[in-house]
Amino acid sequence: MSERTLPPGVIGLHALPSDHHDGPWDSMIVPPGTKERLLGAALLVLRQGRRLTGLSGAPHGLIMLAGPPGTGKTTLAQGLAQAAALKVAERGATTLVEVDPHAFPSDMLGESQRAVSKLFLDTLPELAARRPHTVVLIDEVEALAVRRSSASFETNPVDVHRATDAVLSGLDQLRARCPNLVLVATTNFVDAVDEAVLSRADLVMSTTLPGDEVIEQIVASSLAELAGQWPALGPLAGDADLRAELAKGLRGLDGRRVRKTILAALTLRTEVALDPNLLTAEDLRRATQPED
Repeated sequence: MSERTLPPGVIGLHALPSDHHDGPWDSMIVPPGTKERLLGAALLVLRQGRRLTGLSGAPHGLIMLAGPPGTGKTTLAQGLAQAAALKVAERGATTLVEVDPHAFPSDMLGESQRAVSKLFLDTLPELAARRPHTVVLIDEVEALAVRRSSASFETNPVDVHRATDAVLSGLDQLRARCPNLVLVATTNFVDAVDEAVLSRADLVMSTTLPGDEVIEQIVASSLAELAGQWPALGPLAGDADLRAELAKGLRGLDGRRVRKTILAALTLRTEVALDPNLLTAEDLRRATQPED
């Protein structure tokens, strides 16, 4: 299906597993147990969702990733879809649906509610019917499910409430109609997400800024990637003392900024930008020093 024929609000539609989606899951450096917990929550629904529908506390198939920007939420969600698809591939392919929540809000009273309802009641069930397993990714879910208790009465609060109501109803109906569907939602502001939506999540996992140990691992990974392209950088990538030193200068940054800072070391001298094999430890130290 081309982008021109994608349903309203859907910005990506993929069949998994796919070689094009390899990489993010393995490259993510997160605290121990994070990936296992996420994969377990997804697989339980993808494989056992239909059997669990009769339970009083049946899963909604909703996984919520909450944390500051740059902590890898979207990359984790995309990687999770591929990792889960690989695990269930013997029983059929998985459809990955990427939804843009910002495509739905409207200044016209009731339009948001109707658009959200159509997504959950028509579009997602239709897409889920194509393959045995479905994973839906919604970034910045707070745009769809605003916390009603704190919604501003200056910005069309009736429609805000109705849209959130539509999300809640949609989640309940998806559970009944598509028990093998997993919905992974991300948010930078978990306090902005409606409480009732959070209560339906099977797993709410917080992503945090990396600690010193994780930062050092990210530095090691970044340098190893550079050395893969420019072999002369191998000794820098293998210098454990240098990695530890650089990690201290990067304390407090998110994983994305850590990787970009290491990459920025290639830009400090024009000769290095032209030939990254000339990168030195001093270049890396300069790039990672806090600015005054």
